[in-house]
Amino acid sequence: MHVPDGFIDAPVSAATGVVAASAIAVSLRGARRELDERTAPLAGLVAAFVFAVQMLNFPVAAGTSGHLLGGALAAILVGPFTGVLCVSVVLLVQGILFADGGLTALGVNITDMAIVTTVASYAVFRLLVKVLPRSRRSMSVASFTAALVSVPAAAVAFTLIYAVGGTTDVSLDKVATAMIGVHVLIGLGEAAITALTVSAVIAVRPDLVYGARGLQQRLKLRVNGVLVDAPASTGARTAPVAARTSRRTLWLTGLATSLVLAGFVSFYASSSPDGLEKVAADHGLDKKAAGHAAADSPLADYGVKDVADARLSGGLAGVIGVGATAVAGSAVFWTVRRRRMREVSPASTAVENV
Repeated sequence: MHVPDGFIDAPVSAATGVVAASAIAVSLRGARRELDERTAPLAGLVAAFVFAVQMLNFPVAAGTSGHLLGGALAAILVGPFTGVLCVSVVLLVQGILFADGGLTALGVNITDMAIVTTVASYAVFRLLVKVLPRSRRSMSVASFTAALVSVPAAAVAFTLIYAVGGTTDVSLDKVATAMIGVHVLIGLGEAAITALTVSAVIAVRPDLVYGARGLQQRLKLRVNGVLVDAPASTGARTAPVAARTSRRTLWLTGLATSLVLAGFVSFYASSSPDGLEKVAADHGLDKKAAGHAAADSPLADYGVKDVADARLSGGLAGVIGVGATAVAGSAVFWTVRRRRMREVSPASTAVENV
């Protein structure tokens, strides 16, 4: 759903740029509360994983494909504020290095793919978590539903933005119907990927999943043949996690998976246009599409310039993209984490001196 240059006029592009910049500023502050020494490395990995999976277009209808947007996945794993930052980092890397998504449309893309998907999905996720039993199965159900909702929500948001700032005169009713219809199908793929990934991480390190905090059950004691919650004074509030995977192992496994997906599996992804591209071609939204400012980038269109072999070219581009996203994301999140530590330290010192 990467919007290219020329789809949206300059005033609306500028307005969405202000919205995106404001949301990123708010998210940088909010992420300080979400990130700690355990989750900061995971946030950089989530950004790299989203980049990798976005390269895997899957067929959803005749001549149409879809790919992960990632807002729901990021929000559930590392928190909504950090999730907005994760997807924004991915979009920046894609736009600057790979000429994917217009640079003048960067505000539109961040608003649509980072903000809308994250806010919509996390709202649905939190609602379901409150009403469903607190179990791993419920987390999977909530993750699936939240991700499913997030994709058509982004399609609706794009349609509204196009209604205000679109550069071509088209039937918005037809565009809305086509966008929502195809993105509901894409949402099913997004939901499956999100639920499987969240379930996999919860299975090995539930304590690292932001949306699963508090999932572990209180220890039970058998008193007169009846199971009761262990009192807090026992010092053990939750049941231990069996065979807990170390954070380093989880990070390395996730990075290796991302590299394999982007560097090898992506070669077998669907070559059909994605939902937005197909709707734009069918309904004339792309009549005034402009060339990308980074079209001459050595990595444009997810290939390495001057590498003739398509498999090698795409694989190298994918590996470079995962590495660049991991480095950029990790740098952002470690910086946010250090800012939080600086703010906490003076407060702690003041309390000690009282």
